[in-house]
Amino acid sequence: MPHSSDNAQYRKLTETPVEKLVFQMSVPTVISMLVTNIYNLADTYFVSSIGTSASGAVGIVFALMSILQAIGFMMGHGSGSLISMKLGAKDIAAANRLASTAFFTALGLGVTIGLLGLVCLEPLMYLLGSTPTILPYAKSYAIFILAAAPMMVTSCVMNNILRYEGRAAFAMVGLTFGGVLNIALDPLFIFGLKLGVTGAGLATALSQTVSAGLLLSVFLLGKTQSEFHIKYLSKNIHDYLKIFRTGLPSLLRQGLNSIAAMLLNNAAAVYGDAAVAAMSIVGRVSFLTFAVGIGIGQGLQPVSSFNYGAKRYSRVRRAYLFTMAYGTAVCAVLATVCLLAAGPIVAAFRDDPAVIAIGVPALRAQCLASYVFVMYQCTNMLHQSVGRSNSATVLASLRSGVCFIPLILLLPRLFGVSGIIWAQPTADFLTALISIPFIIHFITTLPPDGA
Repeated sequence: MPHSSDNAQYRKLTETPVEKLVFQMSVPTVISMLVTNIYNLADTYFVSSIGTSASGAVGIVFALMSILQAIGFMMGHGSGSLISMKLGAKDIAAANRLASTAFFTALGLGVTIGLLGLVCLEPLMYLLGSTPTILPYAKSYAIFILAAAPMMVTSCVMNNILRYEGRAAFAMVGLTFGGVLNIALDPLFIFGLKLGVTGAGLATALSQTVSAGLLLSVFLLGKTQSEFHIKYLSKNIHDYLKIFRTGLPSLLRQGLNSIAAMLLNNAAAVYGDAAVAAMSIVGRVSFLTFAVGIGIGQGLQPVSSFNYGAKRYSRVRRAYLFTMAYGTAVCAVLATVCLLAAGPIVAAFRDDPAVIAIGVPALRAQCLASYVFVMYQCTNMLHQSVGRSNSATVLASLRSGVCFIPLILLLPRLFGVSGIIWAQPTADFLTALISIPFIIHFITTLPPDGA
């Protein structure tokens, strides 16, 4: 039988005005995303002070972290959206089975990827876009990221299950504490202990481990509706397939992000370490605005999944439209500020004329894309959250795959560095245009409440 706290959570998610609910859910996720991005920026800032090649290593390792996040988000979003719908339908046993299956599977995948990466470290760094001068720094950084792979993957799973249960505040505490710890340890290890890039990798690995421990404690202390236990691990292949299928858009989205980062690094490497460093800095800074948009979209996900499972379809529609308007307005303000201050921002990370010459126009171009980011990102998240896996998979393949890959292969050949600068923003605008029919179709085909 459900506990009284579970009934209260059910009433909260199905009866609170959706505008208030989305806002409440998005605030912790936005804070989590911002803190995560700030410590990524801290890594970039502190490592960049070592040299241009070291700064380029941050971009290489960021592509590696995207691979780990791809696995974690696939299992986390795949299980989270299913768990939320099961809780909306008051099926606690199924929620426990899905949560445990996702957690232990992700743990196994994290261990496997970490070991394979350590064995093939140097070829992996070259595959991710390293140059010979960047390689020593990239290897020193990546060793610790691969060692922490199991914690990073399972953190993504636990974070998303907490969010989909409507308990984003717990997820925020775990991620925020890890992020603050990383920011504190970076200067201590890099400069205080004189470990250089190795210190940045060690700081990230330790903070990820602490963050995973805090998130796990929420489940072990019984603060959630779903539980982790080996006895709940599913023996039915269909449960694994449902998680993988529902999480496929996240795997595709994050996996393509990693491939896009590799292609971007390789295209920039033709123009030297300064170009790689510039695009690395731009990627980290522009993601600050994107992080806010993603955080707001994540506030929609538990609202849409839970109410879809409870057959409150009008609330799903209203929450979706509100989130798009609210998120676009916030990101537009942030993008405008970033666009106007692009010069000082890039110079703050690396006061190198060659880096600034490429980084400033690239950052301004990416800021323009922030105006349409929420529209297509929110649409993708919504389709995934309510189990429309086919359309979610198509949408997930657009930004960093179908639209970006041909552009990054073609535009640099035609326009040189300008082609590298404009490849991603152009892909963003194309993705927004393609998303419009999906938006119209979703809004017009939702059934009446209770159907």
